[in-house]
Parts: sequence; structure tokens; C-alpha cells
Amino acid sequence: MAKGKKGKKSTGKTITLKMAQNYMGLTLDGKRRLDLSFKEFATVPKCIQKLWEIDELDLSRNLIRKIPDFIDKFINMSVLDLHSNYLEALPVTIVHLQNLLVLNLCNNRLTSVPSELGLLKKLHTLNLGLNLLEDLPSSIGALKELRHIGLSDNRFTRIPPCLSRMNKLEKVNLDRNPILTELTPSHGLIMTTERLYLVTESCLCDTCLNMCQTERRKMDDVVKSKIT
Repeated sequence: MAKGKKGKKSTGKTITLKMAQNYMGLTLDGKRRLDLSFKEFATVPKCIQKLWEIDELDLSRNLIRKIPDFIDKFINMSVLDLHSNYLEALPVTIVHLQNLLVLNLCNNRLTSVPSELGLLKKLHTLNLGLNLLEDLPSSIGALKELRHIGLSDNRFTRIPPCLSRMNKLEKVNLDRNPILTELTPSHGLIMTTERLYLVTESCLCDTCLNMCQTERRKMDDVVKSKIT
């Protein structure tokens, strides 16, 4: 740093409205998509508020530390991709995105998610993998349309109880979490850290289903032998 000059916090690259408009496009199914991934900015450009009618917004792989409250203006948005940033929290205003179907928050620095997330009634895919989460708010169980949830590479020591209330949930990825399962007080704890991927039986082919059922019976036999 040059002597006599005060250092400034880097905000990354600047995106103008004209530049943002150049990154607009249509998906194969005719959705309006704004792709601002890999743009190296640390602050979400205020100018994109004027593009509030978009259906999909990709802000992934940037340097973003905070999502501005004006995110609630994008009331038509069905897909919001924020993976691979530096987010430590989410604004409560995200609850206004009532048409949101897909929310990708993977690979950030989240230690918690707001309970209001459970009010996104149409959400069917939620990726929270590669964060610092230890638990989920019980309100997440109100996401009755949720099919897929990614929770891998966090700090969960148990399977979040709220998942049991999601009737349409098909796939849960809990890989590489320090899940602790208590058998009995005398037998201590089993720690599973590498792989824990849950799916509904209807998602499996006959061969995979038979294999899983066989492995389940083997595991049940092991548990029974340890208890007895």
C-alpha cells in the first residue's frame, strides 16, 4: 500500500445495467434468465433491481458476502443460484420469493438459515451443502413440496427431525457429516462421516431396492447382536 493512502475494502468488479442486460437470455423452456456467475463482484449490483421480471437468477461463483434486502423485488423468480460465494446469513426478505422452486446455497459460510425459509411453499429443491450448519429450524418441515435437499459437508450430528414431516421428500444428501447414532447407553455411539444418502424406495429400481433391503437386514442383524 502506498504511503499516505488509506486502504479501501475491495468490492470486486462493477456491473452496470447495460452489462447486466447483455447477460440476459432465455432458457429452453422460455424462462428469462440472468446469468451473473463468475463476475468477481462482492456486492450484488443494485442496477439489477430494474430487471425484476426475470424468472431465474444465477449469482454463483462470485465474492458475495451479503444478499441485499431488495432481493424481495424478484417476485417472479423460480430459480435462485447463490452457490460458491461467502454468504454468512440470508435476509428474511427472501420469504417474499413465493414462486421459488429451486434455491442453491451450496458452498458458502452459513451457520444457520432463517426460520422464514419454511414459508417458501413451492420450493422443491434446496441445496445447503458445504456450509457450517449444525441444525435446521423446525419450520423447514413446512416445505411440503420439497423433493430434494442437500445437506452434505456440514456439521450435523443428527438427522434433522424436520425432514420427517416432508411427505414428498425423495432424496436427502447427508454425506460427510459427523452423524451420531446412539444404540444404547452401554454400547455408546457410532459415527458416520463419509456417506449418508437417503432416498424413498419408489426412487430405486428393483435391483437397487433388493440390494438395499439385503444390506438393511444385515445391519439389523449386527445391531441386534450388539444389543443382546
